Amino acid sequence: MRTAIIIAAGFVFLALFVYGGRLAGRPGPEAVVLGAKVFIAAWFVAAAANMAIGVLKAGYTVMEELPIFLLIFALPAAVAGFVWWKYS
Repeated sequence: MRTAIIIAAGFVFLALFVYGGRLAGRPGPEAVVLGAKVFIAAWFVAAAANMAIGVLKAGYTVMEELPIFLLIFALPAAVAGFVWWKYS
């Protein structure tokens, strides 16, 4: 359940990043593309921090946490990649 909540939070953050540029006054699709690019980098860091918490605090091994990390990172990042491609 925690994984699903984190993935859902990733989609919420993606929407904030993508539309954040427009809300800040940047015009056109380049603001959407920039938001998607920045989101992918920021989401990688967030997913890696989640993995580190699982390894350091919860006691899982890196190999146990790696598939969860990939799932948490890949789903929102794939949508961000699609947005990047669509508006480029």
